[in-house]
Amino acid sequence: MSALLLAGFLGLGSASALAAESAPVTSGNDTATLVTDRDAVGPDQHLRVGLRLQLKPGWHTYWINPGDAGDTPTLDVTADGGATGKGGPIHWPVPVRISEGGLMSYAYVNEVTLPEDVVLKGSGGTTLHAHAEWLVCAQVCIPESGDFTLTLPASAQDAPEGAQAALFHKADAAMPVASPFAASVSADGVLTLSGKGLSAASVSQAWFLPQDGGVIDQVADQPLHVSDGQLTLGLKFLKSAHRDKPLVGVVVLKDAAGQESPLQIEARLVGGAAAAAPAPAQAASASGQAPASDVPTGAGWLRVLLFAFVGGLILNLMPCVFPVLAMKALSLAKMGGAGRGVQLQSALFYTIGVMGAFAALGIVMIGLRLAGSAAGWGFQFQSPGFVVAVCWLLFLMGLNLLGVFEVSAGRLGQVQTGSGRGGDMMTGLLAVIVATPCTAPFMGVAIAGALGGPPVMGVLVFLSMGLGLAFPYILVAGVPGVASRMPKPGAWMGILKQVLAFPLFATCVWLLWVAAIQRGVTFVALTAGGVVLLGFAGWIYGVGQRRSMLEGGRGTVVFCRVVAALCVVVCGAALAQGLRAAPAPVAAGVAEAGVEPFSEARLAELRAQGKPVFIDMTASWCITCMVNERVALDVPSVQEAFRSRGIVFLKGDWTNRNAAIAAFLKAHGRDGVPFYMYYAPHQEGVVLPQILTPGIVTSTIGK
Repeated sequence: MSALLLAGFLGLGSASALAAESAPVTSGNDTATLVTDRDAVGPDQHLRVGLRLQLKPGWHTYWINPGDAGDTPTLDVTADGGATGKGGPIHWPVPVRISEGGLMSYAYVNEVTLPEDVVLKGSGGTTLHAHAEWLVCAQVCIPESGDFTLTLPASAQDAPEGAQAALFHKADAAMPVASPFAASVSADGVLTLSGKGLSAASVSQAWFLPQDGGVIDQVADQPLHVSDGQLTLGLKFLKSAHRDKPLVGVVVLKDAAGQESPLQIEARLVGGAAAAAPAPAQAASASGQAPASDVPTGAGWLRVLLFAFVGGLILNLMPCVFPVLAMKALSLAKMGGAGRGVQLQSALFYTIGVMGAFAALGIVMIGLRLAGSAAGWGFQFQSPGFVVAVCWLLFLMGLNLLGVFEVSAGRLGQVQTGSGRGGDMMTGLLAVIVATPCTAPFMGVAIAGALGGPPVMGVLVFLSMGLGLAFPYILVAGVPGVASRMPKPGAWMGILKQVLAFPLFATCVWLLWVAAIQRGVTFVALTAGGVVLLGFAGWIYGVGQRRSMLEGGRGTVVFCRVVAALCVVVCGAALAQGLRAAPAPVAAGVAEAGVEPFSEARLAELRAQGKPVFIDMTASWCITCMVNERVALDVPSVQEAFRSRGIVFLKGDWTNRNAAIAAFLKAHGRDGVPFYMYYAPHQEGVVLPQILTPGIVTSTIGK
């Protein structure tokens, strides 16, 4: 009988001990359990509950401020049964600092218990339900989570501490205590503690752990100076930090014997607030103009004009402009046997066409901005009607280059390359039309200045961009001997002319794809049907031309031209009808793995969580965007870098009008795509170049 009683007693003791810790959630990196400081609960009991993480060697998890990388653990506890309640916030033991690769992390290693309080109401047993999420890192970071259940029996009175109480005592010993010293911080980042007991003998080392990220450069040195009754630490405020609030965090004092004393401080600002400047979007006026600080003045306009010129010059290298440059190559070849006067005239009228188109585009954009619209660079390609019209125009030009029909020199609407003044002007106009889906480097600053400043200066900026786009052609025509060294005209030019039709047809395929994204497959069918009808119109127009040259049959020529004109009218009517119809839903297809749609709310949420974010502002009509995706973003090395660092990829699709994306671009001084920005955890965004390589992307996200 005594043996049975002893066994029962031991069994009850074992059950009591086990009751204070839940079943474990185990991975290859750690073991997590839910623990309590008591094995039972009395009436209206105050209970301490904690997430216990036992980490494998080399792994760590994070503090309330994870530092430059990482994520904050969360623990959500509810109690139901005879006694009910809900857990409060986590109480955070002081972490260790881990500096690696130019980044600072505040972390826990080996083992940690993250406690919180649960005030129970009622009497009787209770069951705790908890959900926790945490991140563990070594060479890689792995997000983990667990759901825990723990049942505690009832006690007639307040239950004594249980088997796991020692874990909470250990956590309490690592908690910061309220500082007995007065704390202040100056606008230039000097943190001062003042009070009796501070001296060089009592403090050999000290460092500050900010409770919030994005306030100081966390990896920067913190120079220490200690005198009797005073201690100062030199902190480096981030430029973006809002310093109009007290600086909250933990100062750890270490004495000569190695004993650490963590002090919770709230340092008041002395010497005047130095709050960060408001974001450009917040400072923008109701008229839609850029913030006053962003509008150039005086010599600043010369810089903007220079950027505009260089941006237009670089635009010649953008993929969007390749089809038109191919056509101008044919013009340059023809200039090889022309006189100097013809060369200069061709360059002049091409430049007039380019600059006139830029001026018209600038006037429209400035007018829309003054009216409060969110129009940006390339905005016309957000119109499906414009996309289809350009597609049809380029298709007709391709047929013209293939010789399906000819347009005589001097006729209205002439588009033959290099065929008179009208041809040069039309080619310049077309160059601008197809260039606008691209944004060249330096153009962002120029366009932002143009749209934010006086309208007259804005038009001058757009004219400067046009001059940059036309400048290479001016240089070839204006420098003696350059054009004369080009190959002489000959039979080879007929072949070249036909070959150059195919870049235009390739552009038509791209525009068909853009139309599909904007309005769905029904609209693509309309566009493709128009291509067929216009192809027939071009063919029958050419038949009439050849019949006129061979036989002089006027009636046949008139008939062919009327049929061709009717085809064009039918296409226009069908396009108008298609635009009036409601857009067909675009098939979403398979969602891009690891890609989320951009929104300001999602960005703010991710940044508040301390997650790294990469933003890709793109559009289907932006060839540069598509090229960057193929060669720099959708490559294995970059994708692996994104996965290993836990980077969230937000994509803003500006193919159709989107006021939120336009506002985001404007807030960052841009009016077009592509636009790329990377936010490291708790840091301000870094803008990437508009032409990407895998090396540029990986080096940016690896900093």
